[in-house]
Amino acid sequence: MTVDKLQENLGLTYLCCEDIAPTKEIDGCYCGDLLSWVMSRAEPGNIWLTVMGNINSIGVAVLADISCIILTENAALDEDAKKRAEENDVVILTTHKNAYQLASEISQII
Repeated sequence: MTVDKLQENLGLTYLCCEDIAPTKEIDGCYCGDLLSWVMSRAEPGNIWLTVMGNINSIGVAVLADISCIILTENAALDEDAKKRAEENDVVILTTHKNAYQLASEISQII
């Protein structure tokens, strides 16, 4: 499944890089907010569910080769982070749901 199909199925809202979403393949999901933990445990192609919308999360997403970041609970995306995401082709979406709710829905479709 691609990020754009996931967005359609779950009604997520794009915050950044919508144009490259059709090229981003999803291969699993990782939930977590401790950046060092995510960097060492998330697998390439994972969706990353987090509330961390700062510039450091973009670096982690690039290093871990994440398919997209989904900011849960309407967490804010910093302007600096958005700029860095655009520079590095990191797709970012948002939802009002918490990580558990969203992960449950994701597990039903991927």
